[in-house]
Amino acid sequence: MKLYKAKNTLSERHVQADRTADAKVPDDLWRTCPKCQWTLFAAQMDEYATCPGCGYGFRISANQRLSWLVDSAVPMDTALQTQDPLNFPGYEGKLKKAQEKSGLNDSVWTGRARIGDVDFNLGIMDPTFIMGSLGTITGEKITRLFEDATKNQRPVVLFTASGGARMQEGIMSLMQMAKVSTAIAEHDAAGLLYIVVLTDPTTGGVTASFAMEGDVILAEPRALVGFAGRRVIEQTTHTEIPADLQDAENVLKHGFIDHIVTRQDEKTTLAWLMKYGGKQND
Repeated sequence: MKLYKAKNTLSERHVQADRTADAKVPDDLWRTCPKCQWTLFAAQMDEYATCPGCGYGFRISANQRLSWLVDSAVPMDTALQTQDPLNFPGYEGKLKKAQEKSGLNDSVWTGRARIGDVDFNLGIMDPTFIMGSLGTITGEKITRLFEDATKNQRPVVLFTASGGARMQEGIMSLMQMAKVSTAIAEHDAAGLLYIVVLTDPTTGGVTASFAMEGDVILAEPRALVGFAGRRVIEQTTHTEIPADLQDAENVLKHGFIDHIVTRQDEKTTLAWLMKYGGKQND
C-alpha cells in the first residue's frame, strides 16, 4: 500500500513537472506545416511565412501580406461596419474580437496600390478575421473595389482566403456572391484585367463565385481550393477522397487554375501580368 502511494506521488510529481515545463514554453514557439508536417522554429520563418519543406504558404493576415507585396497602398472603405442584420447571438462580440486581432473592419482589405510604375486596385481577404468568411461588408467592400477600378480604368488583383459565407448573416451573406459578380462583369465589359490569387483556404461561396471569375487565376503552392470541405464530400459520396484532391496542384491539373506562384515571386509576376497582359493595354 505504501509502495502504491509512493508511485502515485511520483507520477503526480511528473505530471506537475510537465505542466510547469509546458507553461514555460510559448505556444507559438514552433510551427508545423499542415501539408508535409515539417516542424520549425517560428523565429526561423521568413517574411513570406512559407514552409521550407514543400513551399506551402502559412495563413497570414492582410497586413502581413501587404508588407512585402506592394510598394505603396492606400486603403478604401475602412469605416464600413456590419450592423449585425440578424441580431445573431454573440455575433457582435465575435466581430469585435476579429477586428482587434486583424486590424480590419471586416474580412477583406481593399484599396489602391502600386508596384513599380503599375497602379491597380487590390483586395486581400484575411483568414484571421472569422476565417475570411464572406459577410455583407466583405461583399460591399469588394464590390466597391471593382466599381472604383471600372470608373478609373484600373486592373484588379484579389487574394482570396475564405471558409465561405458567414452563417451569422444568413441569406444576406450569400447575396454577396451575385453582387460582386455583377461588379466584376461590368469591369470585364470595360476591357479591364482581373487577376485572382487563390490562397489557403479558398472554399465555399467564394470559390463558387468571384474566386473563379478572374481573367487569370493564380494560386499559392499547396493551397486548399474547393467548394465543400473534405468531410462533407465524404459523408455525401460515402467515399474516401484522395488527400491531395483539393490541393492547388491537383486543381491546376484539371484546368481550373492557370499557374501556381510562390509568394516570393508574386510581386514580380503580378506586375508583369498587369503591365503586359492587361486587356486595358489593347
